[in-house]
Amino acid sequence: MDPLSHPEPPTESSISEARRALQSQRQALSQLSERITSAEDALSQIVADKKRTIREMQREQHALELKVKHTLAYISPIRRLPNELLRHIFMFNFDNHPCCAWILASVCIPWRRLALSIPKLWSKIRLVTNQSASPDTIRLWLERSGDKVPLDIEIYLRVSGSSAEPSSRARASSPTPWIPPPPSPPAHYVLHPPPGAAILLPPAQTPIIVPQSPSHHDAWGASPPPPSSRSCPQTQRNTHWGHIAIFYLIEQMHRWQRFVFRFDKQFPSISALKSINGEAPMLREFEISCAETIYANEWAWLPCTTPSTPVTLSQLQSLMLHHVPFKWSSPIFKTNLRSLNLRSLPSNHLPLDRILHIISNNQNLESLTLHFAVVVPAILPLHTTCLPKLRELTFGGHYHMSTLTDALVLPTLDVLSLDIEARDPIEDVITNLLQRSNNPPVTELSVSYGNANNSALYYGPGGIVIAWNFLAEMNHLHSLSVGGTPLEPFLVALGTPEDELAHWICPNLKTVTMKSCHTHPDGIAKLVQLIEARNPETGTATMVHGVTPSKLRHIELHDCASVGPDVLEWLKRRVDEVICVEPSYGRSV
Repeated sequence: MDPLSHPEPPTESSISEARRALQSQRQALSQLSERITSAEDALSQIVADKKRTIREMQREQHALELKVKHTLAYISPIRRLPNELLRHIFMFNFDNHPCCAWILASVCIPWRRLALSIPKLWSKIRLVTNQSASPDTIRLWLERSGDKVPLDIEIYLRVSGSSAEPSSRARASSPTPWIPPPPSPPAHYVLHPPPGAAILLPPAQTPIIVPQSPSHHDAWGASPPPPSSRSCPQTQRNTHWGHIAIFYLIEQMHRWQRFVFRFDKQFPSISALKSINGEAPMLREFEISCAETIYANEWAWLPCTTPSTPVTLSQLQSLMLHHVPFKWSSPIFKTNLRSLNLRSLPSNHLPLDRILHIISNNQNLESLTLHFAVVVPAILPLHTTCLPKLRELTFGGHYHMSTLTDALVLPTLDVLSLDIEARDPIEDVITNLLQRSNNPPVTELSVSYGNANNSALYYGPGGIVIAWNFLAEMNHLHSLSVGGTPLEPFLVALGTPEDELAHWICPNLKTVTMKSCHTHPDGIAKLVQLIEARNPETGTATMVHGVTPSKLRHIELHDCASVGPDVLEWLKRRVDEVICVEPSYGRSV
């Protein structure tokens, strides 16, 4: 019955008829709802059945895809390579990437078997670690290298902020073969030490790309450790890391060909280094370096052995000891070295004649770097020592080192760096050295550049230069670095000759670097005049007495003067590479 057809107002009969119609409508609505619910349940069942069927098909699809991948891998051309050829490919990769064994061993089972069967593939250890890491990484590396292959070891122990670093994960039951390195570790780890301290840089030819150690810690981003008790297992492991790691290494000392161990500061188990002693018939390069001074008494280790102790180091060519104890009379200094780099502890007070004794015992030196914070006058007279093959000489530290320079004759000198304490003008030392050596063609000169910022051990900046006339005899010079010297006289000396009889100083100069050179207001104007003279906007520099100087290609100014954006832009138009770091008082926020 249509509600619109009901009479108005309702009557008794129309109300009765409407009630009957309402009951019928309710019954129809209930039946329809039941049918809808039933249809929905049937649809849900169908969807569930189809989804289950789809999941089963997807599992079958995934299994087939894996089979396809395995089949493609099986029939791939590289699987048909004989192991002999694959071994050559592995070794070719090993020459450029010393740590490739960890990656190759994680590709597939056959590659892992092959990688583990090549001891030489594990013979170069490149590890950046800290005391919270497990030394088992070193043990595993050594075990996989066999027992006959010569070892090339380079370990950097990062002590700062990592001595008690907590680990968020439990230690794995066995060392992880390969875990990708952190997101952006530096290709070469550079430590920024305090002024006057050593700067430790892994050699450029051996980039450090290392597997994580078994502790699964972050080797690059150590967070400040919370306080911990003495009984904490983590603290105990930190305390004994050096003893365990060095024990593993010394067991293979007879196989050392290159051993480099660097650390940034003193650590609890540093006494483990005392146990480095014994025969190393294959050793060619030996280095123990700390970035800052440590507190250590005399150690009974290899560099402190007595002259009567038999030491087998017949192959040793390179020696570097920074901030660790050594004796001047040790047989390690009588192995006819080619490269010697020493940075003594402040507690090591050596007379000049004993330092010269170390030098004179190695006539084939090609590179010599000595930095002694404290030196006492010679006990015995100094004798003139000629080093016919020496090409690089670096002296730093106590002002007595200039006296040591006066005892050397270096006919093939190519690189000279002097960072000696300021007592007397350093140009006399340089001039006398070059004249005694028959004016060798020095191409790189650095004067007080490394220690221009002063150290507590220094009386002043390393080396005072009163006059730059000595540069007039260095016509082969390509690179010149100076620090802690007045800027204006230096720039004027390199500029256009003012005297009619004068000539261009250092006509082949291409790189000039200045650091902490104090200047007057006209210092920047002198710099501009120098660049205008040597790097004119068009053509070449003015010829003087038949000599035209080369253009400067590289200019650096560190903490010298406020150059200003306009001058900097002008310099960049004239010189290929310009680096300018303004003094702290001149930097804008």
